[in-house]
Amino acid sequence: MTAVDRAARPAVAHANDSRTRVPAALVAALLAVALMAALGLSAVNLAAIAPRALWWPALFSPDLHDIRQIIVHDSWLPRIVTAWLAGATLGLAGTIFQQVLRNPLAEPMTLGVSAGAQLALTLAALWAPATLGVLHQSVALAGALVAAAAVFGLAWRSGLAPVTVAIAGLVVTLWCGSIGVALQLFHAPYLRGLFIWGGGSLVQQDWSDVVSLAPRLAVGGLLAWLLLRPLTLLGLDDANARSLGLALRRMRIAALALAVMLSAAVVSAVGVIGFIGLAAPTLAQLAGARRVAHRLVLAPLCGALLLWLTDQAVQPLANALGELVPAGAASALFGAPLMLFVLARMRSVQRLDAAAPLAQRLRSSRSIRRRFALIVLVTAAALVLALDLGRGVHGWQFSSVADLSRIAIWRVPREVAAFAAGIMLALAGTLLQRLTGNPLASPEVLGVSAGAALGLIALVLCAADAGHGARLAATAGGAFATLIAILWFARRSGYLPQRVLLAGIAIGALFQAVVAVVIAGGGERATTLLAWLAGSTYTVTPADAITALVLCLLIGLLTPFTGRLLEILPLGDAEARALGMRSSLARGALLALTALLTAAATLIVGPLSFIGLTAPHFARLAGARRPLEQLALAAPIGGLTIVVADWLGRTLLLPRELPAGLVATLLGAPWLMWLLARRHAA
Repeated sequence: MTAVDRAARPAVAHANDSRTRVPAALVAALLAVALMAALGLSAVNLAAIAPRALWWPALFSPDLHDIRQIIVHDSWLPRIVTAWLAGATLGLAGTIFQQVLRNPLAEPMTLGVSAGAQLALTLAALWAPATLGVLHQSVALAGALVAAAAVFGLAWRSGLAPVTVAIAGLVVTLWCGSIGVALQLFHAPYLRGLFIWGGGSLVQQDWSDVVSLAPRLAVGGLLAWLLLRPLTLLGLDDANARSLGLALRRMRIAALALAVMLSAAVVSAVGVIGFIGLAAPTLAQLAGARRVAHRLVLAPLCGALLLWLTDQAVQPLANALGELVPAGAASALFGAPLMLFVLARMRSVQRLDAAAPLAQRLRSSRSIRRRFALIVLVTAAALVLALDLGRGVHGWQFSSVADLSRIAIWRVPREVAAFAAGIMLALAGTLLQRLTGNPLASPEVLGVSAGAALGLIALVLCAADAGHGARLAATAGGAFATLIAILWFARRSGYLPQRVLLAGIAIGALFQAVVAVVIAGGGERATTLLAWLAGSTYTVTPADAITALVLCLLIGLLTPFTGRLLEILPLGDAEARALGMRSSLARGALLALTALLTAAATLIVGPLSFIGLTAPHFARLAGARRPLEQLALAAPIGGLTIVVADWLGRTLLLPRELPAGLVATLLGAPWLMWLLARRHAA
């Protein structure tokens, strides 16, 4: 037995556990059913284009005088082959990302590939539209590679440590995405085509995408196979990998560069197709592919099958709606229920690796208290400035007492709601990252924000001119329905964090697919939805502000009682029981508290994803190590960030406004990038 096999033996032993055999057989059966369904749907769609007698000649030697045969040969068939190639490429890239970053939440979009490509195309569409005619693939590829290079640069000094790479990738993704959304809010009529491209479109007019993707997949698969031993070792912790002679930085950059190139190839060819790169490796592992070699083979097949089935299932609907159902968005409509069905029957899942700390030096309690006091003072000053300082017809000026009495009714509710929402999201993000040990976990991963979005979409589709109260009720209904579904779903597993994260991602992807379809339709509904999703305080009323503040106080005051739970749960179930703690009950309570904080903030200002993700990291970088210290620093950091962001979004581009969520990301992401870039290797 080789050293690699001995090192990987625990994982294999886990795979052979009898508790996982039933799910593996179930997943295999589901994949077989999916294959039969894809074949049947393909036949149905082909029959709608041409009669059965013309199938053979249309596929292989079409009559150029028969439009039906031309459509089959130059549109229908290359569309299927493109779905195979794109799905397989994303499945392969997702496997590499998850193995190198040692994180089951990693996917091809982790390193900002899709966000960079979409931003590049957005900029080109606005200021160099002539380049999109023949160079759109080159523009998208260049944007994807620049974003990935930025991630590598930020994580270079840490030796490309998995946690740092993952965080840097997510920050770059948020930053590029926020710039793109801001431009879309200002130039929505000119960028409607990018809405559809952003959802991934497999519509084909020739075989050019097949010719582009096929050799890249073949070369990528060969290189991945040559990197099999390094990939296996990269799944171990750094100390064990080094002891087995692996050059960590060199192999990580080689593997990540390969995965980025594969992802960029798909993005440049057919647009952003999410979820496939996350779902395919997960399904392959659930089907019994535990070794890296097996996953490198099975995950691309799962990805190809999932995207093929999705595309064939939505083609009749797409034809009815004028090709406004993006394939990438639709893939979540089918892939998410499949993952939920499988996860609901799993009895055990692999435990997530604990996140490595982002700050290495221990700080004294006195130092933490000084930092907390400083952040609170800065936050108080920011609240005063946001209320009093603004722009008018004469430029920047402080408001007089008389003016302040008139404008306070507009400004105070916004600032109070923003402050309360920032605190709640920061607390939720800290609890979730502490509970799961995963630095990529954020409140939105639970799917609660996506559920609120679905409630708003349902209302907008049924009554576009609904009032503020109806919108608040719709978002509340969607958020709390999702919360109940997540907690019910996780109950069978004893509220294991990894199960909750995967379930939340699947449900969130399902809801976000509906969001993407609505946005692809364009119009005022898309613009309204984009503004809300970006985190807006536009419509906050005094009653909303009071509600937000009360919810923040009532729910937030419960968080100091979680310190002991967060200290003991990471030790394991056996240790927790020895200390008299019921692990499943404690995890359920923490998850419920996290979801309540997320839902309360989302109801008021929409999903502010950047705060819940990065406020805990800012607190760590400020020296917080223990759970209560991190909660204490993250809360005012979250409130301060949103207050400043809302103030700047309201004043900088007067008379236009930017949502607070966008501004928080645009300003906070570069700061976090700078902090990450300054870190030395551990």
